[in-house]
Amino acid sequence: MRDRHSIRVTAAALTAIAATMSPAAAQTASAASAEAAPAGTAPASRARACTPEALEATAYQAAHRPRGTGTGAAIVQFTNVSARTCVVRGHPTVAVAGNGSPERNLPLKVIREGRAAPVRVAPGGSAWVKLTFVQVHGGADGYCVSGATPSMFPTLVVGLPGAGIHQVALLAGEITECDNKVTVTAVSATRPS
Repeated sequence: MRDRHSIRVTAAALTAIAATMSPAAAQTASAASAEAAPAGTAPASRARACTPEALEATAYQAAHRPRGTGTGAAIVQFTNVSARTCVVRGHPTVAVAGNGSPERNLPLKVIREGRAAPVRVAPGGSAWVKLTFVQVHGGADGYCVSGATPSMFPTLVVGLPGAGIHQVALLAGEITECDNKVTVTAVSATRPS
């Protein structure tokens, strides 16, 4: 909050100073003012962060996933079920979870992909993340290329920075993975495939 107001004061001060300068100096100050207050950041900063209660999570298998016989990749959709616009941002944390078996919960090593930016989510609107797992190969008795033992879990626990944790199951099937790691995209306003 303080930084946002400082940027506005700095931009206003640069504009006022530019008015008393020569035209060439004014143009330089105006360019610095534009850099100090990026155009796309104001609307997202006015809305509050989404609370865990404001978001409903659902998950389904991604259309584009690595070759293999396991889950490969999943899309997690966060729908704003509150009456107010809110903001989500960042890369999620991910754990696989055994329902009713807390000792089987397993945080995955997260590999971040893409640049994170605030995403405004209007009431009824959604934001998405894509999770790409190390693929299981070989059918029903699957194997991991690394030699590790494949794992299968009924649910995921996905944490969003500032917006809580959400336990979610795939709409169809279970989560299978190798090597206990996942590549995640930053929260996006665009549905990934």
